[in-house]
Formats: sequence, C-alpha cells, structure tokens
Amino acid sequence: MKLKEIPASLYHTFRLRLLPAHRQGDKPVIPVVVSLTTIEPRLGVVDLVIRSLLSQEVSPKKILLWIHESLLPFLPPRLTKLQNEVFEIRTTHLHCSHKKLIHTLKAFPSDPIITCDDDLMYRPEWLQRLYEESERYPGTIIANQTRTIRSDAQGDFLPYEQWPTDLPGQAGSAWVLPIGAEGVLYPPGSLDSRFDREDLFLKLAPKADDLWFKAMSLLKGTECMPATNSGKKGIPIMGSQKFSLKHVNIRKDLNSLQWRDLVKHFNLQKTLEK
Repeated sequence: MKLKEIPASLYHTFRLRLLPAHRQGDKPVIPVVVSLTTIEPRLGVVDLVIRSLLSQEVSPKKILLWIHESLLPFLPPRLTKLQNEVFEIRTTHLHCSHKKLIHTLKAFPSDPIITCDDDLMYRPEWLQRLYEESERYPGTIIANQTRTIRSDAQGDFLPYEQWPTDLPGQAGSAWVLPIGAEGVLYPPGSLDSRFDREDLFLKLAPKADDLWFKAMSLLKGTECMPATNSGKKGIPIMGSQKFSLKHVNIRKDLNSLQWRDLVKHFNLQKTLEK
C-alpha cells in the first residue's frame, strides 16, 4: 500500500464497520452475481469488501464468497453476521484463486458473473457502472483493469510485464487481458466448456486465474474490453497486501511461464492470429 492511500483506507474502514450489518433497503436489484474468494490471512478484513459490496447503489442478485473448506471453523463473527438473502459463504476443496469464478459459473450459468478481489473496498457506484457497460456491449467480457497481450516482430510473446496496462480507447479485442482486481464482468456462456477442468488449470496455470480465464475466452471466441467508464479505483485495505499472488508471479515471472504453457497446450497463437 502506498503512503498516500492510508488516510482513505482508514476512513473507509471505520465508515463501513459502523454501518448496520444488514443494510440493504429498497435498492434496485440488477441481475448479476458477484463472486470472490479469500485466503486465511485476509479472513479478518474481507468483511470490509463484503460491506462495500452490500453498500452499493444497486444490489446484485447474489454475492458469493468462496473459501477453502478447512477455513469454515475460523470465520470471524464480523464476517458471518453479514450473511443474508444476498450474501452467502460457500466452501470448496480448491485452494487456488480459480475458485472465485468456476463454481459460480456452474451454479448460475444463465447470469452475468462479476468477479472482484478480497483486498479492496469498492466504491458505491462500482457495480452499477460495470453493469451499465455490459448493457452497452452485450456478450463482451468487460474489465475495469486490463493488460494488452503483446508479441515481438517474430511473433513471440513479450514477457508479461511488458504487456501495457489500461490502454485507452480500446474496443473489444482478443488481445485484451482482463485483470480481476478492480472487477471483471463475464456474460453467460462467454468461456469455453473446459473452464472447470481442474486437471488442466492446476497443471498449466495454477497461480494465474486471469490467464486461465483469458485462455477460455479465446477458445470460446469471446472478445474482452476495458470499461469505458470505470470511475475511481477501489480503496486498498490496510494489511491485506502482505501476501499477494500478483507480487509472487511478477517477481518470478511466473505469468510469462504460465502463459507460454497455455498457448502451447491450446494452440492460442493460432487463435489470436485469426
């Protein structure tokens, strides 16, 4: 977390925790499911994410938090008391971050799914803005944060860290990579039927769910695009970045390695060149 982000993080932490646990009211309900996962080190702060989701200007159909089944006895009351007709905690045998989407896609195959992270407090207009984008660009995967896949003159993919971030003015494209942190909306049927193949994603991209789901969208022929009206970024939660899969992947360049494995296995080079 950057030093300049600390005041806002502290303010919104106190603000959200002072709100009633089941503050929903008569807000409009939009037909989307919000899905996320968390890990043991963040159990003490993930309630802030949920509170920010429950405090949106509009209400989703459902909010699902997926946790590994071993964590169920250790859930803090400040999290469990938030459960209501909208927010639900579900368990899975999976440890990897892919669990934030694959189970929800199977449970709600006809609904748009929005994934988000467990270390940000989302602005009140976040959900409404992302949903409105999907209405303008139906059938397209839309993300508030993206990279653009790049290759060199010989056609070889550049290292992941050389893929530019959040290029403005991009239309739907096979080359846009949605990044899960700030929110990604997946329309129904936007991924290849192999999206839940544990044997494949645990072998090819065990630490890169964004890359796995990108491969699945390429195989399905679904375009991706950056949101044109994403608004302000989410507010980082103090202490939640002590363990970050993103930092591990970047430091060891694991994203580049996993992308090469996906490209080779699914022949994605040919798909991108179409």
